[in-house]
Amino acid sequence: MSSTTDPITIKKYANRRLYNTGTSTYVTLEDLAAMVKKGDDFHVVDAKTNDDITHQVLTQIIFEQEHKGQNLLPITFLRQLIRFYGDSIQSFVPKYLELSMGALAREQDKVRGGMAKTFSPVPLHPAVEEQMRNNVAMMERAFRMFTMFPGGEAPDEEAAAAPAASPQKSEDLDDLRREMAEMRARLDKVAPSKG
Repeated sequence: MSSTTDPITIKKYANRRLYNTGTSTYVTLEDLAAMVKKGDDFHVVDAKTNDDITHQVLTQIIFEQEHKGQNLLPITFLRQLIRFYGDSIQSFVPKYLELSMGALAREQDKVRGGMAKTFSPVPLHPAVEEQMRNNVAMMERAFRMFTMFPGGEAPDEEAAAAPAASPQKSEDLDDLRREMAEMRARLDKVAPSKG
């Protein structure tokens, strides 16, 4: 993965060209995407102001990949993400996504092996199946905790007497429940449940 050396500096010029100061060459967004996949650490700065614009450039790489038809982000996820902007839990979302992606990255070999087996007649390895079920359960708990009950607390008598959730939040919750049910159904089709 990435080395212990300082991150490479990429300068973005007004003409939208990107310059890799480590190799003294101009690069494209595709080159930067390849660097990310290799584990090369870099940051992008505006050549004129020296402002760090790494976040914007990485977001642009994702946009370009999605535009090419490599849809990694489901529409429901994108809509929910947009809804989080300005929400009271907005500050929690980046850390949650970072931890979730970190867990997926740590388990990627198991997931890759499981996906390969998913599309073959051989059932999933029990450890991979269990990991997938645990991930789904964790996601359900997290969404339930942060969608239904502020602060992650279980409902009490007063909360039960409170007015029903707004129609939009109720719709979001129904969408999430439906997605989880579909995911659980797909998992059940892939591997027989343990008896």
